[in-house]
Amino acid sequence: MPNRLFKSFGYAFEGVQSLFKSTPNARIHLAAAFFATVLGFWLNLSTTEWAIIILCIGFVISAETFNTALETLTDLVSPEIHPFAKKTKDLAAGAVLISAMTALLVGIIIFFPKLVAFLNG
Repeated sequence: MPNRLFKSFGYAFEGVQSLFKSTPNARIHLAAAFFATVLGFWLNLSTTEWAIIILCIGFVISAETFNTALETLTDLVSPEIHPFAKKTKDLAAGAVLISAMTALLVGIIIFFPKLVAFLNG
């Protein structure tokens, strides 16, 4: 059992590595997460604010991972252009857009007042 468990974690880490190696948008999301993390330390976020930011980061990266998986699977089962394949890819990309826009709004709600307070002294 423990060997199977370690293997499953290995496969999961391979998937994460593959995501960031092969998906430019995932690297953009990772850079945004890094920026939010640095900004969070600089602005001294509360525990609750950190929890919300971490959830948003996980939400966006997970959405991008599901999107990439669905696009890969769609390319496998429908290598030719098909309206259902396009719709599948568009819906998955839309989910990433929704998650990223949600995270952006949360970031504005959390960071903007702190930045304004910092700039006002």
